[in-house]
Amino acid sequence: MANPPLTPPITPRPGIMDIAAYMPGEAKLDGHAEPMQLAANENALGPAKSAMAAYTEAGASLHRYPDGAATVLRNAIADAHGLDADRIICGAGSDEILSFLGRSYAGPGDEVLYSAHGFLMYPIITLTVGATPVAAPETADLTASVDALLAAVTPKTRILFLANPNNPTGTLLPVSELRRLRAGLRDDILLVIDAAYAEYVDHPDYDAGAALVDEGENTVMTRTFSKIHGLAALRLGWCYCPASVAAVLNRLRGPFNVGAPSLAAGVAAIGDTGHIERSRAHNFAERKRLQDRLRQLGLNTPESHGNFILIRFADGDQAEAALQAMNAGGVIPRRVAGYGLPESLRVTVGTAEENDAVVQALTDFVGEA
Repeated sequence: MANPPLTPPITPRPGIMDIAAYMPGEAKLDGHAEPMQLAANENALGPAKSAMAAYTEAGASLHRYPDGAATVLRNAIADAHGLDADRIICGAGSDEILSFLGRSYAGPGDEVLYSAHGFLMYPIITLTVGATPVAAPETADLTASVDALLAAVTPKTRILFLANPNNPTGTLLPVSELRRLRAGLRDDILLVIDAAYAEYVDHPDYDAGAALVDEGENTVMTRTFSKIHGLAALRLGWCYCPASVAAVLNRLRGPFNVGAPSLAAGVAAIGDTGHIERSRAHNFAERKRLQDRLRQLGLNTPESHGNFILIRFADGDQAEAALQAMNAGGVIPRRVAGYGLPESLRVTVGTAEENDAVVQALTDFVGEA
């Protein structure tokens, strides 16, 4: 008896197989039981004790569904930042919020715009919804260019994702440039300001984006608990948006998209201003010290406004050799070739001891080069 014809394989929608899967920073290193993990921009001080206690306490109610509206957390965020709680949406990391926005406002035939060395999730989200990613050139110092972004706008542009400060370069646009960008965009283009590193900024002309959200119907600000609050393992983020956008996102998100332990830890973390200020102070001091030491070694490091530093080398081969030298010293930096920067490495601002190890490893490398 003849075999029945094979059923054709199930194929994904166009664009999915064009995605280069996001590769997170490495966390393990052969020969080092406890390597210094400086590849993921995590808080060097870890989470607040109050957040850990709230997380532990929530464990007693794991059989209960969480508050689907994240009411207590949204109110805590609103109180901390002076925002309207009804226009705050919480998600499983700001990545989920960004994905919601892509799914809501872009699709086949549309274009999504971002700066050339912007966060890798932007093109991934774009391809996932069947839209076309468009990268605009940055300035020579790796800063997003308002002129280049506006020049890249076409009738098909629907979303502009802008990380500010940007990951992995650490550069930022001052609020005056953000306003010029918003003013130059059509009203039907959604400007998404990804302010994951906002708490680490001490630039005098910086705004995370809330003011622009309040001034119109076409701007969204996203934030995260993974960085300054040290809750990366819990996947917790949020956005502040116009009421019309909130109505869309609340239709798209799952009814219980954030777990109860994450909600509890988030409420405690955002209320622990002491831990936030300690984390900021540590980062300001250690970022400057680390950057100064690296520059003394003759290394090229753009001015960073995050909790990480980009180190630029002559070429990709030298960057790989520097990575191997850092690995030999027990340090794990982040390769950023996927961001179009094969000649660079990104290193998190860690503890004083971790930063000393980075300097020592690169001192040895420079001496041998």
